[in-house]
Amino acid sequence: MTENEISSIIVNTAYHVHYKLGPGLLESVYEEIMYYELRKQGLNVERQQSIPIIWDELKMEIGFRADLIIENKVIVELKSVETIAPVHPKQLLTYLKVAGIRLGLLINFNEPFIKNGITRIVNNL
Repeated sequence: MTENEISSIIVNTAYHVHYKLGPGLLESVYEEIMYYELRKQGLNVERQQSIPIIWDELKMEIGFRADLIIENKVIVELKSVETIAPVHPKQLLTYLKVAGIRLGLLINFNEPFIKNGITRIVNNL
């Protein structure tokens, strides 16, 4: 399955979750439900997976924790905030580079329309 096919499933799932629940819940609630729904669809999903940072010979075991990694091809960073800060897309791009993954989705569930809360971030895709 390609990154774009996986992305389509993730976006449709986010739409379904947002349609049922709406905005305003904690990020952890959306994360748990997205994890459940994506696994229910047969996808391999890692949740809160730590990604090490390597600097010269120094390996730091926890550089960051990815909210969701789907099929080892797409990182999903979930938010439930009033406004996405300019640093959030940059942060996800850094995660993609460090993890060697080419596609990320930044999803803010705290939007009246979920389509306005989804940002696609690419790393050499």
